[in-house]
Amino acid sequence: MVRSMTGFGRAEVTKNDRKYTVELKSVNHRYLDLSVKMPRVLASLEGNVRAEIKNYLKRGKVDVYISFENLSETGADLKYNKELASKYVNFIQEISYDFSLENDLRATRLASFPDVFEVIGEEDDEDELWAGLKEAVDEACMKMVETRKAEGENLVKDLNAKLDNLLEIVEFIKERSPRIVDEYREKIYARVKEILGDNTPDEGRLLTEVTIFADKICVDEEIVRLSSHIQSMKSELSKDIDVGRKLDFIAQEMNREANTTLSKTTDLEISNKGIELKTEIEKIREQIQNIE
Repeated sequence: MVRSMTGFGRAEVTKNDRKYTVELKSVNHRYLDLSVKMPRVLASLEGNVRAEIKNYLKRGKVDVYISFENLSETGADLKYNKELASKYVNFIQEISYDFSLENDLRATRLASFPDVFEVIGEEDDEDELWAGLKEAVDEACMKMVETRKAEGENLVKDLNAKLDNLLEIVEFIKERSPRIVDEYREKIYARVKEILGDNTPDEGRLLTEVTIFADKICVDEEIVRLSSHIQSMKSELSKDIDVGRKLDFIAQEMNREANTTLSKTTDLEISNKGIELKTEIEKIREQIQNIE
């Protein structure tokens, strides 16, 4: 099933008196770009987290927020880092002096600065930590995948509607194109007759002129390729994940054929339809940027 790159997933797991909270937010991106923020106690597991997320997601800019809480009081203690707190105070005083700002620092605020207080205790077993964290990561990823699938369904419906509209435009151009040649033939014959009066025009020369014109404005190949690209895109939309890049390539090819069709035509009706064609293809390309 086609999936959007926009999604959200959150999971909270408590295992062995330790609580793991994982939150994922994602938007569209050309590749999979993971930004992981996690507490120091779990820092050694960042590689595991990245590898696990890659099992679920292929593309998108994903922000990963992980928090950890040790619910066990056994062996836990609190350490006050006086030296670090002193540096915080000195730098804040320096900032206050340099920029003529009021120094409103309070003890409670200083205590909230990173690493002023540190909870210490028995060292946790890494395998045990990963078992709990992995469970939370998996659950958050599965929830994100569900939101991506739901959004993907809406994208597919919208894209198929736009593709159906493209087929109608292409069919109009296909039916209209031969009539342009007929109209040109009638127009040139009428013009020659007006100039020559009762004299007989050179049929061979007129036929050559009409043939050159017909060849110049012929968009048969472009119409065939456009129809093929549209059907190909419809087929890709019915497939599984990781189709975004191919859809983007198809959309570029569709746009190329639309440009050629528009450049060849001398007919106002086809020109208008060609502009409509390009506009709709551009909308499709914008939507495709959200597909994984």
